[in-house]
Amino acid sequence: MSPELEIYLDDADQAEQLRADARAGLTAPARWLPPKWFYDSRGSELFEEITRLPEYYPTRAEREILVERAGEVAGVTGAETLVELGSGSSEKTRLLLDALRSQGSLAGFVPLDVSAAALGEAVSTLARDYPGLRIQGVVGDFNRHLKLLPGGTGRLVAFLGGTVGNLLPADRARFLAELRSTLDAGEWLLLGADLVKDPAVLVPAYDDAAGVTAQFNRNVLQVLNRELGADFDPDRFDHVALWDPEQEWIEMRLRATRAMTVRVAELALTVEFAAGEDLRTEVSAKFRRAGLTAELTAAGFQVRRWWTDPAGRFSLTLAEAAPR
Repeated sequence: MSPELEIYLDDADQAEQLRADARAGLTAPARWLPPKWFYDSRGSELFEEITRLPEYYPTRAEREILVERAGEVAGVTGAETLVELGSGSSEKTRLLLDALRSQGSLAGFVPLDVSAAALGEAVSTLARDYPGLRIQGVVGDFNRHLKLLPGGTGRLVAFLGGTVGNLLPADRARFLAELRSTLDAGEWLLLGADLVKDPAVLVPAYDDAAGVTAQFNRNVLQVLNRELGADFDPDRFDHVALWDPEQEWIEMRLRATRAMTVRVAELALTVEFAAGEDLRTEVSAKFRRAGLTAELTAAGFQVRRWWTDPAGRFSLTLAEAAPR
């Protein structure tokens, strides 16, 4: 069965969103950029390298849970359609696809990702490996295009990798509420979330000894240079990863090592950085079971299962869309 690809986000949309985000973030009193701009081709390569580092536990921990619990997810949900938000290569999702296929319920897979090239490659590979499975790729942004996801019966939405932690609390509440409104009562969400733990474990996951995360962080400046005609010198920014115990999140920042003037030609914008000034590039919230359950309940979900890896580092929550 040939895979389909629906495109709701093209290069022009991406370019306009980058311009808007860069202008808003670089002119803010406390400068910031959204983490989604890390993931050009080089950034994606670096992130794949990060997931294999000894310090970076989330990918391994989540996979441990999926290996142990995918069959239970399939049994509880009986899902006919698996939807994955921010799918990338869908490697971990194969555990869910295999479990759902084994029990005989799975008819379709809907991966959503912002990169048409990456998604096209992934769905072609999946179509070869899962003959007979209806695959409908969606090029879109989970913050903007949930309502455009294909309908169906018995959907299970997988949002893995701890990406939910990159959303600030108000944005997270909006996202979860919109996702619930997209689903019918009785449909499902499988949510991967990193857990609060010792900062001695957390911080190195975002500041590894080999400096790969530092390269990944600085790469966002190369994106601005290439796409917006900026003249950032990435080597003049230090990579910083900080644990905020009050907010219970990691912040990644780029810190100017000296005073400098940066020009962004496409925005006709000049940005002055003071020595030591930070540009925040990512927030990665960590969760506790009670808090995450409360957020899901407020959005209209009922938590049915909660699992962690054996070391208690990472969680998967299986939640059902509650009746309105």
